Amino acid sequence: MTHADPTFDTRAHYMALMARKRLYGGLVLAVFVALMASGFMLADERNAGGFWRGLPHVFDFPADVIADTAPKLDQLPGHLLTYFPALVETINIAAVSTLIGAALAMVLSLLSTRGLARWPRLIPLFRRTMDIMRAVPEIVIALVLIFILGGGPVPAMIAIAFHTAGALGKLFSEVNENADLKPVEGLQSVGATWFQRMWLGVVPQVSPNYFSYALLRFEINIRASAILGFVGAGGIGYELKNAMSWGQGKFDEAAAIFILLFATIVVFDQLSSHIRNAMIAKKGGH
Repeated sequence: MTHADPTFDTRAHYMALMARKRLYGGLVLAVFVALMASGFMLADERNAGGFWRGLPHVFDFPADVIADTAPKLDQLPGHLLTYFPALVETINIAAVSTLIGAALAMVLSLLSTRGLARWPRLIPLFRRTMDIMRAVPEIVIALVLIFILGGGPVPAMIAIAFHTAGALGKLFSEVNENADLKPVEGLQSVGATWFQRMWLGVVPQVSPNYFSYALLRFEINIRASAILGFVGAGGIGYELKNAMSWGQGKFDEAAAIFILLFATIVVFDQLSSHIRNAMIAKKGGH
C-alpha cells in the first residue's frame, strides 16, 4: 500500500478530522469547566463565602420539618383539608394558562410554518416572537405584572400563559412541518379561506401531538404556578411561603403542603402519561 492509495488518504483524512474534533471538544470542555469554576467562586464571594459554611447544614430544614410534624400527625388531615382550596387554585391557574397558551401557540405555529403561513414574509417575525416569549422566565413576567396589577392568581396565569405560548409554539411548528399538504391544497382549490384550510386540513392531522405536548406542558405549569406563589401570585405556593416564614411551630403545615404538592404532581404525571400512551396505542392501531 502506497501513500497514493485513495483508501489510505481517506483513512488519514478521517483520523485527522477525528483528532481535530477531539481537540475542539477538549477545548470547549476546558472553557466550560473554567467558566463554571470562576462563576462558582464569584457566587461564593457574593454570598460572603457562606456556601461552604452552610453546606453541612443542608439537611437541617428537612430535619426540623420532620421533628415538628411527628408529634402533630393527628393534625395532618386537618391541614390537608385547610390547604386543599389553595391547591385547587394552583391547578386552576395551571389549567387556564395552559389552555390560553396552547391556543395562542397553535395560531403562532401555523403562522410561522413554511407552506402553511398566512403571510410567508412574516414567518421570521412570528418565530422571533415565540423565541422572546419562551426566553423570558415566568417569574420575571409575574413580578412585573404583580407590580402593575397587584398580587393574586391573574398575574401568575398571564405569566405562565405567555411563556407556554412560546414553548408550545416551537413544538407545534415542528409538528406542523410534518403535516400532509394534500388536504390543504384540496381545500384551497375549492375556495376555502386560510382559517378553513388550517382548521379542516391541518388541525385534524396534528391534534393528537398538540394534545400530547399540551398535557406535558400542563404538568410543568402546575410546578410553575406553585413556584410563582412564593412571589405573591396566589395558590398553594403562597401558603407554603407563609408557613415556612413562621418557622418552628408551623412546619407541620408546611409538611402538609409538601404532601399535597407531591401527590398532585404524581397524580397528574401518571394521568397524562396514561392518556398519551393510550393515544399512541390508538394511533398505532390505526
